[in-house]
Amino acid sequence: MTYFDGSQKLRLARSLVTKTSPAYVQYYITARCNLACQQCNIIYADADSAEMNIDQIRRTAENLAEIGVCMVLLIGGEPFVRRDLPEIIEAFTSNNIHVRMQTNGLATEEMLARCIAAGGHDISISLDTLSGSMQDSINGGFDCSWDRAIRTISMVNRMFPANGTAFFGTVLMPENLEHVVDVLEFATAIGWGVSLVPAHVSTPDRPQGFRSFDSEGTCRFPPSSYARVREVLATLKSLRDRGLNLYDSDEYLDDIYRFIAGEPVRWRRRNDDVCDSPSLYFALEPNGNVNPCCDFRLGKPIPAWAPDFPERYRSGEVHREAYSVVRNCAGCMYGSYPEITITARFLKPMLQRFVFFNLETDNLLKPLSEAEIVEVARAIHARNERGREARLLPATFAT
Repeated sequence: MTYFDGSQKLRLARSLVTKTSPAYVQYYITARCNLACQQCNIIYADADSAEMNIDQIRRTAENLAEIGVCMVLLIGGEPFVRRDLPEIIEAFTSNNIHVRMQTNGLATEEMLARCIAAGGHDISISLDTLSGSMQDSINGGFDCSWDRAIRTISMVNRMFPANGTAFFGTVLMPENLEHVVDVLEFATAIGWGVSLVPAHVSTPDRPQGFRSFDSEGTCRFPPSSYARVREVLATLKSLRDRGLNLYDSDEYLDDIYRFIAGEPVRWRRRNDDVCDSPSLYFALEPNGNVNPCCDFRLGKPIPAWAPDFPERYRSGEVHREAYSVVRNCAGCMYGSYPEITITARFLKPMLQRFVFFNLETDNLLKPLSEAEIVEVARAIHARNERGREARLLPATFAT
């Protein structure tokens, strides 16, 4: 099997070519979380948004299918804190919408099994380093959270169906800059992929949903680090071109550097420097209200579960409300949004994605035990740690 089935591929192609139906929706199913990661503010930003019940979610799934959505990302907060997560997954898969589950890796085996039975066979787990102590610190000081994530990774490799796919979402920050190559090597060794996202920061006088206020100064790269950031990104490109499982395009990786260095990002330049929300993608709050993205809300509520939502989308009402917000945005680097625009508007990435989504996905995940996966991680970390020590590079940079 391939990543999408035939019907989903048709919807995806129609979306990317016509730009009149969204390919992708991020659904923030809850603001609740069992971690407090340094780079994440969404658990606070969405705390005032009540969660949709399962009947509203089913109506939302039907409406999204009607307007042509191909894929939904179930994100939070932490999606696995919702006891009805399997029913949520089934609401979308029964409407032939591809589901990706996003998690911090603290899922139980029982819940993971129920989600797989509901049709969930695509997952993204947050992993920023192969250093357990560093990951625990990034996660908000939760001891053994790295070990729990590794256990879940091993469960995915053991329990997912033959056509299952899995990715690591890796946030790029000063603390783990020298560790992202480790994550890519580890992912490739066990059959996973990697997608990078730079940490996003804002200030209390201009709150933006997902962005950290960085009160402890852990997310911003100082200018003294920019040259090294460029070198690491170049290394990642080279490793990807040699066959390692990095999903990100050159266009996107180049913009990661610009974003970190405070330069204007360029991925929107073929759309008058405005993103493609809601034509190609948008976000849903826990209560089902449509937002252009995770950082901003619309000026009025437009619930995706309402019977008239498909008409409000097709009439252009959602687009007009979103444009009033996105036209003033300086641009983000939240992985999926830039990459979908890049795929739709740049020929080389479009061709690369065409190949990717038509690759056979059977048996990508390596059937390794938890002990074997831990050993792979430790070996890669130890080997690269010697290189880090030889370069005498500090874990963080002076300002």
